[in-house]
Amino acid sequence: MPEPAYSASSADEAVAVPGADGSAAGRRPELFLVTTRTEGDRVVVTVRGEMCLDLDDSLQERLLHALADSVSGLDLDLGDVDFCDCTGLNALLRARREALAEGKTITVRAAAPAVERLLDLTGTGPLFTTQAEQDAGRDLGVEVVQLRRAMRTRPTIDLARGVLMASFGLSPDQAWDVLVHASQNTNTKLHRLAEHLVSAVQGEAPPEAVQQEVAAAVARLATENA
Repeated sequence: MPEPAYSASSADEAVAVPGADGSAAGRRPELFLVTTRTEGDRVVVTVRGEMCLDLDDSLQERLLHALADSVSGLDLDLGDVDFCDCTGLNALLRARREALAEGKTITVRAAAPAVERLLDLTGTGPLFTTQAEQDAGRDLGVEVVQLRRAMRTRPTIDLARGVLMASFGLSPDQAWDVLVHASQNTNTKLHRLAEHLVSAVQGEAPPEAVQQEVAAAVARLATENA
């Protein structure tokens, strides 16, 4: 079945993130692409590319603009997202908080493995369920608690990434990859693992299993880049 034609309110925009000097030099010209189209009383937002640290507030601004153009909220198609870290998740969470304040909803209708993994690790997947699922019995109070917890743990996760970058000379993406793999292989929530790594800077050794998985993930990256 052919894709519905874009409405007059549809928008396409490739976002180029500027470098430290204010120009786009030194950056990949397109980190992500956002397209929107209206379907009934909702706006479908499709994101392709990378939802990562370099985005600053660009993605959040696009989501809020789309939300303002909608009647009942947004449906997100994240099926072609190549990479997603806490910055991308934070943009989704803040947009959803704004949607709740306006009596609207934001749902994820499709998600790439990178997005699904992050939503699962942070426990925020249920916040982006369909309206029918929410009406079937989801308690709004529980959603708010989950939202606040996810927002609160973001700084600790970012600090843990910084620890890994400084300790092993990793890039932001590589540090994120180490965190995710260690979290999955030790069956530890991402924010708990981040707390262990941050505490290590203060002299409190992480659990041995965490140390082993972090070392293994770093070694794997070194082998791949050799």
